[in-house]
Amino acid sequence: MADAIQAYDWSSTALGPLEHWPSSLKIAVGMMLSSKFPKCIVWGPDLITIQNDAFLPILGEKPPALGRPFSEVWHEAWDEIGSIAERAFAGEATFVEDFPLVINRHGYPEKAHFTFCYSPIRDETGVVRGMIDTVIETTGTVEARRQASLLNGELEHRIKNTLAVVAAIISQTLRGGETDPAARSILLERIQALAQAQSLLTRASATEASVVDIVLEATAPFRTSEGRFHIGGPPIMLSSKQSLSLSLALHELATNAVKYGALSNAAGKVRIEWVAGRPDTEDAFVFRWIEEDGPEVRSPAHTGFGSRIIQTVTPHEFGGEAVLSHDPLGIGFELRTSMRQIGGSLSSDLPAHSAAEH
Repeated sequence: MADAIQAYDWSSTALGPLEHWPSSLKIAVGMMLSSKFPKCIVWGPDLITIQNDAFLPILGEKPPALGRPFSEVWHEAWDEIGSIAERAFAGEATFVEDFPLVINRHGYPEKAHFTFCYSPIRDETGVVRGMIDTVIETTGTVEARRQASLLNGELEHRIKNTLAVVAAIISQTLRGGETDPAARSILLERIQALAQAQSLLTRASATEASVVDIVLEATAPFRTSEGRFHIGGPPIMLSSKQSLSLSLALHELATNAVKYGALSNAAGKVRIEWVAGRPDTEDAFVFRWIEEDGPEVRSPAHTGFGSRIIQTVTPHEFGGEAVLSHDPLGIGFELRTSMRQIGGSLSSDLPAHSAAEH
């Protein structure tokens, strides 16, 4: 493109001969040509186009864009991008991600996506004379995300159907007169909790899920009034096994709290909190469930399946230890392990969920 710009007859455009170009344009063109990122300069009232080599794949098989008005080059999409260009010429830079456009660059209309920035270019006096379009096509990435979302939606649907069949089989099997109806209800609730946790993983299109999402999903059926749950902690990512086991443990704790603990009266509250250290180190990761202001707690005469999930299965998946306490003031659960055992790490893309009331 440097050779093409040198050879072009610029006297046929409003820019005039190359040697008469203002220094601000020459500097901008030089910087653009030195960049490996797709860039295009749009200059003057006629929106004259000057692009670098990396911009050529964006144009595809369109007629040569060099020296032509930008509005003509992208006439099929000008209704969408024209106002953005106007803002750049007014002095406002604009950054847009995965912007959908219907364009014609191969002889037929196609839907494409672009992440781009239109930035104003000023002359020596500070007056905006043009703009630079820095762009990358994201059509492949957007389509891959769409396909992944469709596949995960289908996967979630199939998993739910499978678990529904399992629940139906269990319900039919346990329908005998000697079967305890409460046991049947508990079993079906546990299957439902497992289905909800699996849905969280498939919706996230990943093999990990955040502690925040797991806690909110698992406690959602039990947050029947404001202020009963106090949830806080950093956005840690857990593996799929850790996500499922923690979800089941929270379901057991919440179910027990509704029947016998802090959620069985009007005043009780539950604090769910976790602290974390540096990723992939021996720093501690500690997760706590603490019940307050509930009825006086008594130690159970025997431990059931729920207690085994809480005290055995969950700590095993985390490679750590767990303690379930029956203090008279309230039931407590503490899971402790090292950050090296955690399936994910702190993610800056996830908002911290600190000191939130539910």
